Amino acid sequence: MVSSRTATALVGLLASLAISVVAWVYFDTLFLFLFVPFIPFLLSRGGETPEQPPVRECPTCGFRTRDPNYDYCPRDGTELDVVEDAGDEEWRFD
Repeated sequence: MVSSRTATALVGLLASLAISVVAWVYFDTLFLFLFVPFIPFLLSRGGETPEQPPVRECPTCGFRTRDPNYDYCPRDGTELDVVEDAGDEEWRFD
């Protein structure tokens, strides 16, 4: 049995090809074959990323979180400090 993701992808591919063939016959050009794959990029929001809360870190044990519900470290009760440059480093949750 095919998974739902695979079935959805196949239906989308077949619909895209059907639209391209109909447009090719109607407009007598292959331009749409080159244009259809880029439609998702044209309709996207252009690099907007949602605002994330700042990373806060425990100065004692190094616990880090973005969860605004944590004001104090759950391990030792120390108040969390805001970290300036968090970057995309690996996160450890013990």
